[in-house]
Amino acid sequence: MDDNVLELFNPQSKSLVFKVFTFESGDYFNSLKQYNYFSVILTLAGKGSLIADISEYSFKENSLMCFSLYQPFKIKCEKGFKGIMVNFHPEFFCLHKHRNEVSCNGVLFNNIYESPITSLTTDEVQYLLTIITGLKVEMERPGTPQTEVLISYLKILLINASRIKIEQRHLGYVAIEKGPVILNSLKDAIEEHFKSLHSSGDYAKLLNISTAALNKISKTHFNKTLSNLIADRIIIEAKRQLYLTSKPVKLIAYELGFNDEFYFSRFFKSNVAISPQFFRDTVGFDRGNT
Repeated sequence: MDDNVLELFNPQSKSLVFKVFTFESGDYFNSLKQYNYFSVILTLAGKGSLIADISEYSFKENSLMCFSLYQPFKIKCEKGFKGIMVNFHPEFFCLHKHRNEVSCNGVLFNNIYESPITSLTTDEVQYLLTIITGLKVEMERPGTPQTEVLISYLKILLINASRIKIEQRHLGYVAIEKGPVILNSLKDAIEEHFKSLHSSGDYAKLLNISTAALNKISKTHFNKTLSNLIADRIIIEAKRQLYLTSKPVKLIAYELGFNDEFYFSRFFKSNVAISPQFFRDTVGFDRGNT
């Protein structure tokens, strides 16, 4: 095994459930990544740009990047890019099941309104690095690593990363805090109506503003077109239902405002690059309720 890669596999399914990857160049991230597990990347050196979904963001050293299940991302960076990536499958650690302990879903992951990048201070980097070092030490022990120990470290990592991002929100670092009032109205409208209203024009009419103006605001402050923002919200709920419930895809489609199961499947595949059934098969089926 590569000394820079530490992996844990499910002994029954033989599938990868946990991984710590130390990288010293950006070569690995030059191609599009799309994992069936959650990813946390701590960048220690280097700068460049991140393409997540279809949006592009700038980053520099001392940054944290977080990606959800099958969220596509690609990193373009200059020389000297170094850091550590932690991957975990829902089979290993279910965010929904542990939501009362680790409230990172909607903060670090599945957060369509904010950048997936969090800038860190030197002290914050060192603290998170200490936690990740604990993960690495446990992974490197002779024999099989103790899952309980790894999960404990992972919880501490996610709790503290979420805390950092939430504190930055309160300090007004997030763009939406500085943006026009209509941003919050748009967020509230999407959260309330995304299952029934799917077009940009629907929200423009609801908020009494032109579609062009609302789309410009969305692009400026969320780095996404309004249609992309709406689609992202639908996809998050679709993924949640596919993972946490045993509902047929046809019923999930109907509950999300799609009268045609096949149109929903095409919509899902165009946004996630895989079918709803493949997502369910590779992420887990109804395991969040077990």
